[in-house]
This record gives sequence, C-alpha cells and structure tokens, in this order.
Amino acid sequence: MKTTMLRKSVLGIAGLAVAGGLAAGPLNHGTVESGTTDRPVAVVQADKPAMDKLIPHGVQGEQSRIDLDDEQTANVKAIIAATKKTGMDERAAVVSIATALQESKLENLGHLGDRNDHDSQGLFQQRPSSGWGTVEQITDPEYATTAFLKGLKQVDGWQDMPLTKAAQTVQVSAYPDHYAQWEQQAADLVTQHWNS
Repeated sequence: MKTTMLRKSVLGIAGLAVAGGLAAGPLNHGTVESGTTDRPVAVVQADKPAMDKLIPHGVQGEQSRIDLDDEQTANVKAIIAATKKTGMDERAAVVSIATALQESKLENLGHLGDRNDHDSQGLFQQRPSSGWGTVEQITDPEYATTAFLKGLKQVDGWQDMPLTKAAQTVQVSAYPDHYAQWEQQAADLVTQHWNS
C-alpha cells in the first residue's frame, strides 16, 4: 500500500511539472511567429580582448575622449592591422592608439606651417629630421605605426610599464604625462575593432 501511495505521489508530482510547463509555455508545439524558429538559438560572441590585458595597470588620471569620424576610425583600423602584421599584441595596439590620440587626435596631419612642431607630421607626429622616415613614409598610417612599434619593441619591459612611460620612451615628448589620458578610449577602440 505504501508503495502504491508513493508511486501515485511521484506520478502526481511529475504530472504537475508537465502541466506547469505547458501552462508556462509550449514545448516546441503550436505556431511559430514570423521570423522565429522552434530550434534553440545559440548566441555566439567573438572573442574580445580582456580589459585587464589591455589596461594591466589601470588608467592613470582623468581620461579624455573624443568622437571619431570615418577618417579617424580608418586610422584606428590601420594601426590595429599594422600591429597584427608586426606580430605584436592588443596591448601594443592600445599604446599605439593612445599615442596617436595624443599626438594627432588620430588625424594623419601634414605640415601645419607655423603651427607645426618642427617638422612633425602624421598620426604619431614623427619627424623626418629625427630619422623616422620621409614625409611620404611617416604620413602613411601603416608605415608610421610600424616605425612606432619598432621603437616600442626596443624599450626593455614596455609590456610591464604604465602606458605613458612606454609611449614617452619612444616619442620623447615635451609633455610625457599626456598620453595617459587616452588609455581608456584606446582600449575601448581595440576591443571594438581588434576582430573586425
């Protein structure tokens, strides 16, 4: 008798579970709304670089941010492509983009006449007279990025340095701390465009 009662209880609970499930929604039965399927949908997200890899030391100081136009976005993509081509990682792209944000706001600047800092030009404001290359070379985003990354590779332990120190060691700027303000936007841009 106890066995029969236990069996009825178990079957009753199972029936309630099925009925509850049907009341909550169909089990792949009924009509399918237009544009949907009755199969499970898998959400696949492309791998994005982890923020702790992109900003291993955390950002330093207040952060700046600008809206980018199509040309600036194309320059971001060119920097990322050149970084990948040299075999360097996402952190190198963050350092490069932050540097270009500070130097040119990601605009491939030609000679600015009286407003020019010596003979600085391009995304990284590199100088032909300092051996960075010809004007044609340093105003080519791929060449300019590759030249910057070549300099970065020569900095012992750049991966373990705060961004502003790594950038300054390559650039030798009169304003060495200004690179730090662009680290978050640079990391966001790498996250957005690294796999695109």
